[in-house]
Amino acid sequence: MKRIRQKLLIVAVVLLMGTTLYAAVGCDLNDPDKDVARLFPGSTGYKTFYMSIDKKGGEALLKRIEQRLGDTFQGLYETSDVPYTVYEIFKGTEKIGYIHGVNQKGQYGGIQVFLALDMDGNIKTFYFQKLTSRAAKELRNEAFGQQFAGLNLTDFYDYDVKTGKNATPGKLDAIKNPSSEAESDFRAALRATKKNLILMDEFVLGNKYLK
Repeated sequence: MKRIRQKLLIVAVVLLMGTTLYAAVGCDLNDPDKDVARLFPGSTGYKTFYMSIDKKGGEALLKRIEQRLGDTFQGLYETSDVPYTVYEIFKGTEKIGYIHGVNQKGQYGGIQVFLALDMDGNIKTFYFQKLTSRAAKELRNEAFGQQFAGLNLTDFYDYDVKTGKNATPGKLDAIKNPSSEAESDFRAALRATKKNLILMDEFVLGNKYLK
């Protein structure tokens, strides 16, 4: 009986550890050296640091981020203890930009949306690191990603991530869904981009774009 209890206790501890580790799903570059060189030609190096909503501001910060996003955080990809990896990009001693990625639930699984940003939080490059979609070819097409270049959080202010509609006409309307089969993942990509920009504003830019 004692051995059975010990075994059950061990199993319970292992399951608890597994649940804890599985709950916080971060998002890192697959090959940082190559990815940084590709996204920031001419850069000479990078540094990484890690942030989480828990450590930065806890429940109060989570509520503000959700309010700015216009949606609640849900699931394994959006727990408040998720570690966010921020890559600071350098040219010599000068910091020239950032790279940051987020996980987002897509129609057929998780997707990863990375943004390369300049020092003011403007998008230089948008790309999917991970994407499972019927329209993956169209969404991964360079022409689709180029539609995000030059946008910043201001352009996403009035975009409703729940309805997929922009309340105020603007630059965001120029981003077109490349496939009728991609509607769900297209909207997931826009939600991920808005979330990414909000997190960078909170974590790095000192709420430069906070209304």
